[in-house]
Formats: sequence, structure tokens, C-alpha cells
Amino acid sequence: MTTAVGSLLATLPGDRYTDPENFRREQERIFETEWFCAVRSADLDKPGAYRTVQVGRESVLVTRNRRGELRAFLNVCRHRGARLCTEQAGEVRRSLQCPYHAWTYDLDGKLTAAPNLTRMPDVDRAAYGLHTVRLREWLGYAWVCLSAEPPSFEESVMGDVAERLGGNDVIGHYAIESLALGRRHTYDVAANWKLIIENFMECYHCATIHPELTEVLPEFADGFAAQYYVGHGPQFAAEAEGFTVDGSAGFDRLPGVPDTHDRRYYAITIRPQVFVNLVPDHVIVHRMFPLAADRTVVECDWLYAPEVIAAGADVSHSVELFHRVNVQDFDACERTQPAMASRAYREGGVLVPSEHHIGDFHTWVTDRLADPG
Repeated sequence: MTTAVGSLLATLPGDRYTDPENFRREQERIFETEWFCAVRSADLDKPGAYRTVQVGRESVLVTRNRRGELRAFLNVCRHRGARLCTEQAGEVRRSLQCPYHAWTYDLDGKLTAAPNLTRMPDVDRAAYGLHTVRLREWLGYAWVCLSAEPPSFEESVMGDVAERLGGNDVIGHYAIESLALGRRHTYDVAANWKLIIENFMECYHCATIHPELTEVLPEFADGFAAQYYVGHGPQFAAEAEGFTVDGSAGFDRLPGVPDTHDRRYYAITIRPQVFVNLVPDHVIVHRMFPLAADRTVVECDWLYAPEVIAAGADVSHSVELFHRVNVQDFDACERTQPAMASRAYREGGVLVPSEHHIGDFHTWVTDRLADPG
């Protein structure tokens, strides 16, 4: 790693962003052990609706059972290992059937039928059910964990939010679980997942590549990110009526948002793969799906009060602001990714003072990759 002195801190070395073996260890020791935000609960709006997501090296199937509960399973048939659901999203009536040999499971994962199963009376249908994955619902999303002993959800996921906002109850003001989806964009980014997180955590780049954002949040032009300070939310520009691409008015403030949070923006990183952005009239949630050392799919949801969506309101001005920010950020990450393999970055780079908090993220990653003992 780079030896940095004075106001400069060393970053991770370049191969941490390019080496397939390092990425495999991240899959095993981070994405397959931490809580992972998989699916927006409302996307699975009826029994039998399902979605498949990549979590580390595993395909995870999330579905809603006949009682309306969300359940998660490894997307692997117990017979000969075929992929159970091959589509990213879909709907079944009452059961999940393997397309290879027709082993069939109910929506709680129990084996219910298979060719000639009645001739095998010794087969325990519960024991040969789908492998269950731990699932928690929070903020209107389903979070899954592949670990047999998941970390405390309260200390890890909720703890990241509480630490950033300066309290456990602040996020509740926005009632995210009750909001409606106004728009979703999916971005296929040719960059390592850590570059995307590092970019989101700092604003040293904001004056350079985010002209629309710094017009609304002039504090960002000074290079200090919202996440640099606990509980801090940069204030809107005096002339900005709302968090929109042209500063025009947005919608009424969400009912629970207090005066102290009006006309302010809050950004939160929930390790390892979620960003939450809070503004008075809507919330933006990013979920990252790391697929390779140099490829990350990002799904971004814009969420509004249900009455705004039900009325058919035009949300394009607020969506366009952060869509431009996303494109600008992801372009920067894609420009950076090739240099991670350069001899010039073999020992890494440096963090300036307004980026020092990224060093805590690097430590978090490094600690999880360390061999036990």
C-alpha cells in the first residue's frame, strides 16, 4: 500500500479492485455472511410472485407464500441441482417446479411432488425441501443472509443507519416502508463495487462532475460529503424550491419529516451494498449487486408518498436530478476501474482529509477478508 504522511491516508492497493480471487473472497466472507438487501417487498405483491437475486456466489429465490409472508431459498433443486427458477422475476400459482425432473415444492419450500415419489415412501418431504435463507423485512425491503449464524441485524444494518443519522429513530420519520415506487433505473456498471461505495461516501468530486447537484446543495461544492459528519444534512440552496434537476418545487413534505429535516439532504451507506438518500418529499434507495471484480449492477428506486403516485404526478424532475448524479458517478467509476490494474496504482492511492472516513470502510473490508486466528 502507498505510504502516506501528514494529511494523506493510504487507500487499498489496486489489485483489491481487479483480482478475481480477491473478489471470490469478498463474495464468501462479505456478501455471503452479511445482511444483503435483495428485493423491494412490494415487488412481490401476491402469493406466488418471486424474484431471483445474486448474493455472492449463490442465486437466491425470494417469494411470497400463501399466507402472504416473504420466504427466501437457495435457487437449487434438491434432486440433481438444477436452477429452479431461471427467470429474474415471475409468478407461479401454488408451487415451484423444477424444469428438469419436475420436483415440485410449495411456497414454504417443502417437497410436495415428484415423478414416482409415491414409490419412495421413505423420502422425508420436509428434509428434502429447499434450503431456507434467513430473511428480515425493514424499510420496505427484504434483507437476506446466507450465514448459518447471521450478524445482529440491529447492530449491523440498523446500526449503520443509526450511526450515520445520530439516532435509532431518525429514519422512522420518513416511513420508507409505506412509500410507493415512482421510478426504477437499473445501471450495469463496469467497475468494482468498492469504487462505487467510495464514490458515494465522498464529495471531493462533486464540484467537478455534479453541476446540477451542487446547484441544489451548494455545500457540496466545498468538497465535504454529508456522510463526513454524524447527523448532518446539507441544506438546500436558498433559491431551490425542491430537490429537483432545475430547482423547481417538489411535493409536500412526507408527513413524519420534522421541521429540523426540512430542506435538507441525508445520505447513508449501509454496508455492504445499500445507499439511502433522504429528502423531505421522497427517498432514493440504491442496491448494488456485485457480479464480478469489474462489474456491478445497481438498482435504484425513487419512492414517494402513495397519494403522489396514485394521482399520476410527474416525478421526472426529481428523478432526473439523481439519475444524472448516478450516470456521472458511474462514468467516473468506469474511468477509474482500468487504472486499478496499472503499475502506477499497484500500491494504491491516497485519501485527502475530506475522504478520511473512507479509510474506515477499507478497514471494515480488510477485517472481513482476514484469515481467522
